[in-house]
Amino acid sequence: MQIFVGLGNPGAKYARNRHNIGFMVLDRIAEDHGFGPWKAKFQGQIAEGRLGSERVLLLKPETFMNRSGQSVGEALRFYKLEPGDVTVFHDELDLAPGKVRVKQGGGHAGHNGLRSLHGHIGEAYGRVRLGIGHPGHKDRVAAYVLHDFAKADEGWLDDVIRGASDGAAALAAGDGGRFMNAVALRTAPPRSSKTKLPERGAGRPDPAPEPQAREPQAPEPQNAPGPDTRSPMQKLVDKFR
Repeated sequence: MQIFVGLGNPGAKYARNRHNIGFMVLDRIAEDHGFGPWKAKFQGQIAEGRLGSERVLLLKPETFMNRSGQSVGEALRFYKLEPGDVTVFHDELDLAPGKVRVKQGGGHAGHNGLRSLHGHIGEAYGRVRLGIGHPGHKDRVAAYVLHDFAKADEGWLDDVIRGASDGAAALAAGDGGRFMNAVALRTAPPRSSKTKLPERGAGRPDPAPEPQAREPQAPEPQNAPGPDTRSPMQKLVDKFR
């Protein structure tokens, strides 16, 4: 059995916050893969189901972000699992919006949810880091993560969430590469190999004009003789010259 954890804060007020992208991914996985209904347990909301051949528990802690480890630790002890059986989906300031990375173990990089998990179950759990970008200064981080995604983010956000759900069975099977391929097919689908020539005016030069056939020119007329203005006597003299 495995536990997929989504990090976030409970309640409608926080539902679309950047900090809640982990909750959003778990909701999509539950819907796409036919998990049972959400119910309250382990200080959070859980849904049970299967991803491929793996039995998986989805867990959304309701302890608020800073105490996420309480909920995850309780579930881990109940099922007698190890930290390596846990995969956490969380927002990541150090990745550009729409970027996703898979990681096993490591530090918490100041993330309050991960910091709480470290305190309750150690650091050897898996993570799916979901990039949300950085506001540019550390003093703006708290307001940034607790603010809703902008409308301009909706396209890439939907692609990331759907891609993570598409690859969820591969992730449960331990195939991080196949999981990342599933995400990439949503976020950066391959382009067609057929190359279409651009329209004129969009970088395609106009074809060179075909040479025009020259019409035959009429020969220039020779100088025609003018009228004879000689006198009869002059004509007679000229005749015998």
